Formats: sequence, structure tokens, C-alpha cells
Amino acid sequence: MSGHFEALPGGGAAVPLDEVEVSILRSLAVQMLELIGPGDQPAQGEDPLAALFRDGPSEPPADPALARLFPNAYADDDEELRAASAEFRRYTENDLRARKREDALAVVRSLDALGAAGEGGAVLELSADDSRHWLGALNDLRLTIGTRLEVSDEDENDDLYRLPDSDPRKPMVMAYLWLGALQETLVETLMP
Repeated sequence: MSGHFEALPGGGAAVPLDEVEVSILRSLAVQMLELIGPGDQPAQGEDPLAALFRDGPSEPPADPALARLFPNAYADDDEELRAASAEFRRYTENDLRARKREDALAVVRSLDALGAAGEGGAVLELSADDSRHWLGALNDLRLTIGTRLEVSDEDENDDLYRLPDSDPRKPMVMAYLWLGALQETLVETLMP
């Protein structure tokens, strides 16, 4: 897993991926879609415009990874701030979930369009718009994996990065680090 994004002339980015990398990225994106959920579809006969303005949830998700992807807008220090967070969530979470689904779907679709990467792999070329979707998806994947691994800003997590190969968390740590490298190089391609 050594590929990194490089800028394309006229915008966009390209990254060489082998068959295993394509499989891992696709699997993680599909798992992200399952975690986020299918979204609310308009009821049969419901006005599509009314469906756009349907209230979202007012309580934070119980799953720590989802709570990280859909955090409270304000600290839970007092009742007034909790109420403000609930109100903010009610009006924004559905749209945020839809955007995260679009980002993960963009990853799946671009990998599927790439076709089967042979032994030598293939080069994935993304438009500028697809690059932004990929950046969002890579960020969401890292946040989710980091939450599952209990990575935090407060501690150095050195022990986590020095896990023996026999530790069952090792593959996820490797994926977390690899996604971080992909994310960093993709950001660099998007900078003027």
C-alpha cells in the first residue's frame, strides 16, 4: 500500500491502486454506507419538496463512531446548550448524512468504473469534483476507524502504532495510517 495521489493537469487527481487496495477501499466505503444508513425516502404519494424539509433526529447517535461523524453542535454543559444542539441536529443531520452517503457512493462508483485491477494494478483518475467526494469519504473513514481504535488527540497512541502482528487491531491500524497518507496527498493535489 504505497500509492499516493498526484495532481492531474486541469484539476483532479490520480492514484495507482493494486487489486488489494481497490478491494479494501471499496469494502470500507460499503461499510461506511451501511453505518450511515439508507436515508429517508419520501413516502409513497408524499410531496418530494415536503420530504426535503422533514425533521431529522434530535438525539445524538448511540454508536460512538456515528456520534463522531455527527457530533453535537454545542457542548453539553447545560440544558440550554443541549436544547440548541438538538434543534441544530434536527435541521442539519439529514443533509449531512446525505452528503456522507454521496461521498462514499462516489468512492464505490469510481472504483467500480476502474474495473478489475490486474496484477500490475490500475491508475484511478478523479475529476476535481470526485476528488472532493473522495476527500470527504477518506476523512469519514479515518474518523470512524480512529473512533473504533480509540485514537485521541490527548495521547500519542504510540502503543497503538507499535502493535505486534498478532494483535487483531493491527490491520485496522494499518488501514488508518494508509487512509491518512491517501488523504494527505489528496489534499495536496487540491491546493492551489
